[in-house]
Amino acid sequence: MDFDAVLARRKMVRNFSDTPVPPNILEKVLVAALKAPSAGFTQGVDLLVLVHPDQLARYWEATTTPEWNAATRRAGMMRAPVIVLPLCNPAAYADRYGEPDKTGSGLDRIESWPVPYWWVDAAFATMNILLAAVDNGLAAGFLGMFRGEDEVLTSFGVPSGYRALGAVLLGQPAEPDPASASLGRGRRPPDEVIHRGSW
Repeated sequence: MDFDAVLARRKMVRNFSDTPVPPNILEKVLVAALKAPSAGFTQGVDLLVLVHPDQLARYWEATTTPEWNAATRRAGMMRAPVIVLPLCNPAAYADRYGEPDKTGSGLDRIESWPVPYWWVDAAFATMNILLAAVDNGLAAGFLGMFRGEDEVLTSFGVPSGYRALGAVLLGQPAEPDPASASLGRGRRPPDEVIHRGSW
């Protein structure tokens, strides 16, 4: 698919069918994450991929409440047959910037980073997943993880020190797919966003 078409079709899907994602397509989407930029080529982002019904149920149980489940208009998200958790490891970045070729950067301690690039790199990898999903005929949505992060990471044996950026839902779309109410704000026009040479 043409890149402009991928960008035009990319959106956050909120209603999925339970149709499984073919393994070869899932693999292509996951490998796309590995092509994302990485500060110092640290490669401190890992992906936890959940596909079995018991894994998916454990994720939803940890990250939602019965009240949310009863009230949500987005129950279709819970049918997504794949959940990918982009995980970052801050210590990997401090370790990498303590290596000889990065000596003197002062970034060999997590608290020294003015911008926490482990989150940036995890976001880059996530965007690659979202775009690769569209390119491979899948629907995708991203959710923040505002509840249950520790429970999820412990439940799936993730080593200590890792953090979850959120969750990418992958699958086939179902109808109706409710648009976010936030879209009513409209997209800012390029001439309001792009500042050429000065503000």
